[in-house]
Amino acid sequence: MAVLLCSLVAAVLMFSINRYVTNSLIEEITAAGGRVAVQLERDRLDYPLAQRRSRNLQVVDSRGKVVASTPRLYGKPPMATFTPDGTNVVTSVVCGGDFLIGECDLVVAQWAHRGNERWVVYSASPTVPPLVDPLLAGAVIGGMATLAGLITYIGYRIVTVSLRPVTAVRAELDEINAHSLDRRVPVSPGDDEIHELATSVNRTLARLEGAMERQRQFTADASHELRTPLAGLRAQLEEARLHPGETDLNELTAHSLSDLDRLQAILTDLLLLANLECNPSRLRERIDLAMLVRAEVSRRRDAGRIRLVLASGVSVDAVNSQVGRAVTNLLDNAERHAREAVVVEVRASGDSAEVVVDDDGEGIAEADRARIFERFARLDSARSRDRGGAGLGLAIARSVAHAHGGTLQVGTSPSGGARFVLRLPLAPPDDDDREQSPGLS
Repeated sequence: MAVLLCSLVAAVLMFSINRYVTNSLIEEITAAGGRVAVQLERDRLDYPLAQRRSRNLQVVDSRGKVVASTPRLYGKPPMATFTPDGTNVVTSVVCGGDFLIGECDLVVAQWAHRGNERWVVYSASPTVPPLVDPLLAGAVIGGMATLAGLITYIGYRIVTVSLRPVTAVRAELDEINAHSLDRRVPVSPGDDEIHELATSVNRTLARLEGAMERQRQFTADASHELRTPLAGLRAQLEEARLHPGETDLNELTAHSLSDLDRLQAILTDLLLLANLECNPSRLRERIDLAMLVRAEVSRRRDAGRIRLVLASGVSVDAVNSQVGRAVTNLLDNAERHAREAVVVEVRASGDSAEVVVDDDGEGIAEADRARIFERFARLDSARSRDRGGAGLGLAIARSVAHAHGGTLQVGTSPSGGARFVLRLPLAPPDDDDREQSPGLS
């Protein structure tokens, strides 16, 4: 490409030089003929005309007879037959004729007045060669060749330096495998496409690392939490096989079904967590939080101990089953630790919809408030497996909140117990919505 471009530049340059030299030559021979015409009009013309290197002159009278010429054209007919009709000076190219075979000359014809007659003064010079001068052509071609080589070298260096970060990214990607997903490709300084590429690759690696970490977490959680009930179930069945006469079938069946129910609940919760983290986007619908909370509370055995403070018109765009599961898990947690009462409030706060669940239990220490959202987290004996729950309820509720662009936070209730605040983005009002005043239930 550089060679082609430099060749084009050289051709344009040589053409421009040729045009400039040709125009200069035309001006020169026109001036030479003009001087002869002035001398003729003043009757001061010398015969023969003065010899000039590579310049030929002829004076032709009104009858077409050559009356004066330079020595080279002495005794020859007119060098051209055209006359400057309609103008004082005209230029043309004449090949052969009075000139050397194969030679072409620039010929300028101009009028000269001699008495009452108009004579013609012809001035000529060989045309300029296409390359003007071999040395000049060699210099131009050599310069362009040098420039082409320099451009090629500089382009190669620029491409090499520019692609060096890409090479580093490729080399790092070749080293990354399933056991080193925490590694990242180098990000070049600046704000160019390569910088954006490296940043995008690192974001992709981060998502891949997160997916692998969730898979490892799921496997670890399942293997850790399922081991105990499976071991207990196996021990009971082996004991029954060794001592069939001492085994109460009804008691064995009850214990086995209880362990199976626990296994099924754990697997269901783990699969829900994995689905929330890997596929958070599902078909959403407009949900009235007050109606949802009222429906969830109505299904509970001890609904009488739950007091509701529900503002109407608080709606969110969410997956009904998931938000319902989050509210149910918060209610389960509150009931397990409440002494007497649980208070559930639905309200709007700014651009968020809030579901607040308070209990009057012992509360949660600040040091433990981050840990309670971890999977299978249990803080003390009061939150043991005997009181219900596998330690996944709060983790599921927080994952539901995050999947819907919200948060789940824990604090202290007015009665000194635990307060959980589920915040979700408030749904924009419909065009046909009417203003409704908050109501309490």
